[in-house]
Amino acid sequence: MSGRYLSFAEREEIALSRARGCGVVEIARQIGRSPSTISRELRRNAATGSGSLEYRASTAQWHADRRGRRPKAAKLASNTQLRRYVQDRLSGAVERPDGFAVHGPKVEWIGRRQGRRKDRRWARSWSPEQISARLRLDFPDDESMRISQEAIYQSLYVQGRGTLRRELTACLRSGRALRVPRARSRRGKSFVGEEILISARPAEATDRAVPGHWEGDLILGLGSSAIGTLVERSTRFTLLLHLPPMPGDGSTRVKNGPALAGHGAEAVRNAIADTVKTLPEQLRRSLTWDQGSEMAQHAQLRIDTGLQVYFCDPHSPWQRGTNENTNGLLRQYFPKGTNLSRHSADALAAVATTLNTRPRKTLGWKTPAEALDEHLRSCQQNIVATTS
Repeated sequence: MSGRYLSFAEREEIALSRARGCGVVEIARQIGRSPSTISRELRRNAATGSGSLEYRASTAQWHADRRGRRPKAAKLASNTQLRRYVQDRLSGAVERPDGFAVHGPKVEWIGRRQGRRKDRRWARSWSPEQISARLRLDFPDDESMRISQEAIYQSLYVQGRGTLRRELTACLRSGRALRVPRARSRRGKSFVGEEILISARPAEATDRAVPGHWEGDLILGLGSSAIGTLVERSTRFTLLLHLPPMPGDGSTRVKNGPALAGHGAEAVRNAIADTVKTLPEQLRRSLTWDQGSEMAQHAQLRIDTGLQVYFCDPHSPWQRGTNENTNGLLRQYFPKGTNLSRHSADALAAVATTLNTRPRKTLGWKTPAEALDEHLRSCQQNIVATTS
């Protein structure tokens, strides 16, 4: 038998050492295995016929042989409810806040990745890791509703285990039809004073202790089209800014006039102000942006909204890491090289809702919407307690 698996002789040694009262680390040292291997062996293959967890080598070997039989029925093939749950989280429709579906661009499955500057299929697009972890929260008492992220990947990619349709790979973050190592992409006018650089930002924003501190940026598309993004640092709640072209776009621009593409300083300031004013006051603490010219009217923005604006150091996108990560997620819906101005405000709201209802590992598999709602309810309770 391969050295990857415990042999019957090793199981006999484990049983004898266990009977002598040896601990997991001592047993591992004696037979030259990892302590985690011994711990897992004692937990998974112990004799349970008598109701106790007594370890016997023969019983443990029987359990291991039974578990190792191939071929096994794929879990998604035998559990219809689980398969429906996984498929819905992968390929379910993007919905507006009122529940109506927004289908996005029509994209035909071509058996391979669409390409860097092509439209992508719009879907809920939870990652296999998010689906696997969220099952424990949604079905805490149902052990049948469990599946590993690797099992989901294999159902998508491995021939013979394909209980999920191959075209659902288009709903994954990468959109790849084959499993390959992935590469990362990257992205920088300095018109700000020392007093509003990121180094002057309060500590509560840096350590994400208090919600209300936002990071912002633009994602750019074909023909100078753009969408603004705002991400709350603590809850990862995302807001998208609709920046349609201004009247006269495409004609000769008036010298020193406003940018007509829709993401000049005035348009961006107005879009941020209109969006931020809809938020409760406790969620309007600060905004961190890069040193792009679209934020040239940051002083007026601060007057209009009370939102303190800070700027990253030049060419330092990692100082807005939460926003950069979110922009990467958004590129699944708004690929580079496509015209972003064709998307309506309702479509942007639907995509934002999709991200805000997707569970995040960093939030303990809560969704950003749940995390933000929890904070607002806590604030409301504190206000009631204070006034009563």
